[in-house]
Amino acid sequence: MLFTDGAELFKPSPTYNPGRVNGTIIVESAIGTAITIGLNYLWYKKFAHSKFHYFNDNNEWLSVDKVGHATTAYNIAAIQSDVLHWGGVKSGTAALIGTGTALAFMSMIEILDGHSDKWGFSKGDMLANLAGCLLFEGQYLMWGQQRISLKYSYHGTIFPSYHPAELGGNLPQRMLKDYNGQSYWLSFNIASFLPASSGFPQWLNLSAGYGAEGMIGAVKNPTEINGKPIPEFRRYRQFYLSFDTDLYRIDGLSPLSSTLLKINRTIKTPAPALEWNEVEGMKFHLFYY
Repeated sequence: MLFTDGAELFKPSPTYNPGRVNGTIIVESAIGTAITIGLNYLWYKKFAHSKFHYFNDNNEWLSVDKVGHATTAYNIAAIQSDVLHWGGVKSGTAALIGTGTALAFMSMIEILDGHSDKWGFSKGDMLANLAGCLLFEGQYLMWGQQRISLKYSYHGTIFPSYHPAELGGNLPQRMLKDYNGQSYWLSFNIASFLPASSGFPQWLNLSAGYGAEGMIGAVKNPTEINGKPIPEFRRYRQFYLSFDTDLYRIDGLSPLSSTLLKINRTIKTPAPALEWNEVEGMKFHLFYY
């Protein structure tokens, strides 16, 4: 009986459930307020505030940061839509609110940047945010489902050791700031493009990835930091092709299992991968993440 109740808790409501929706609004409002205050006092407070201004950073980090913006916006929209669907909100409305929530949150970050002397409101970032939102909403309008998702993966690199203040001094910071170790993936759920009679595994995906390496600084690499010489690294882009999974699509999962496995919609499954870059050409990774 307890298992049944637990399973029902994670099952989307077939009708509008005001208790779930109101609870979601309260929790998300609290989280949004906490994030805003936290960013303002723990991140932006370190730098001088200024009048609102724009900042062109389109030539930074070989555009890995821009793909990261699109991926973040896409996944906020997807998660928000799922939560509202769980509360019994109609799918179309849930998708639209999810898209609006993602755009509002990412715009808030850009506005905070716009008042920071170190950064500024980036039109390139906003275009990337819009691209992620449109990928989500566009798929719902076209297919009524998400056949293509944007995912993230990370592996450690040597580069933060040369500039930890810029690229992160510990693992959580490096996962956010070390663009050398981040890869972003367009993950295509193959079965959703095929007839239901094909029998193709619903959980198996094909992913196209993008990353870059050799970056110590945003636009170019410094020759020294705090008087310490930095080796010369060539900055280059990386393109990948790999298998992936959407484990939450496996038949027969409980609502709880399906909910927990949706982290796989955000984080790519480690798998063999082909890489092409202009320095080494084509190379094969037996296990890439």
